[in-house]
Amino acid sequence: MKKTKVLFILGATGSGKSDLAIRLAKLFGGEIISADSVQIFKEFNIGSAKVTGQEMEGVVHYGIDLLSPSEEYSVYDYVEYTKKMIKQIASQGKLPIIVGGTGLYAKSLIEGYNFGETEKHSEFRAELEKQIATAGLESVFSRLVKLDKSLAQKVDKNNKVRVIRALEIATFGSEKSKRQNDNYDFKVLATCLEREQLYHKINKRVDRMISEGLIEEVDTLYKKYGDKIQPFKAIGYKEVVPYLKKEITQEEMAELIKKHTRNYAKRQLTFLRGIKGVEYIDVSNKENAVKQAKEMVEKWLIQ
Repeated sequence: MKKTKVLFILGATGSGKSDLAIRLAKLFGGEIISADSVQIFKEFNIGSAKVTGQEMEGVVHYGIDLLSPSEEYSVYDYVEYTKKMIKQIASQGKLPIIVGGTGLYAKSLIEGYNFGETEKHSEFRAELEKQIATAGLESVFSRLVKLDKSLAQKVDKNNKVRVIRALEIATFGSEKSKRQNDNYDFKVLATCLEREQLYHKINKRVDRMISEGLIEEVDTLYKKYGDKIQPFKAIGYKEVVPYLKKEITQEEMAELIKKHTRNYAKRQLTFLRGIKGVEYIDVSNKENAVKQAKEMVEKWLIQ
């Protein structure tokens, strides 16, 4: 059985993943699936650096604006959705291209995690919510550690949504790291820049987001939803709330976003080193990067 070719474009935030992916999609007849845990939510636009309208250059994008901000979304949900879209894109004779910086999303697909043959259990989740309200999230995470230590190590213990889902899997199903992806042929490229150049781009992007209306966007979303919903945990949103509450100045807010984004970029680069088969593309010169990536993809497609 012929394997489905799937191209990944990964990399640190602000390193030019979307631009490279769009160029490759136009060269090879591809369609893009976002692997970003914030861009899936409607209305969270500026702070998530969401690609919209003309920026897409006519390339079809999936995985953007899927959900209301008040809905929950897990890694399991992402994997199931993306597998469905890969099948749809490939069936049309096009190349599926997965782009993003949420490393766990990408790794879960590449390494073929099986998130258990279990659906969502409403009563169990309600019980966990009550436990968190009375005893704290740490008490639920402790239950997860006792049930499945290896799964607990893969979960951010401060992320309530992921802790609850992981404990649900540990209780009702198994999160074995099986090779479920024998039907796929993955090519994993990652954009890279010198650290100083990357940090400079990140700082400039934060300034641009603020000038384009980030504060106004967060103010509207905060008034509408409050800051307890899942996407408000993201960098670029959570730092604006203290400014809106007049707890910090605008300058302090901007510096916090920049600092947290730079730290996140460092974590992304570390995470990338743990993904097998990654090939790096130096994007300091865009035209050279496209040329290099084009040659690598061409060789892979004829294999």
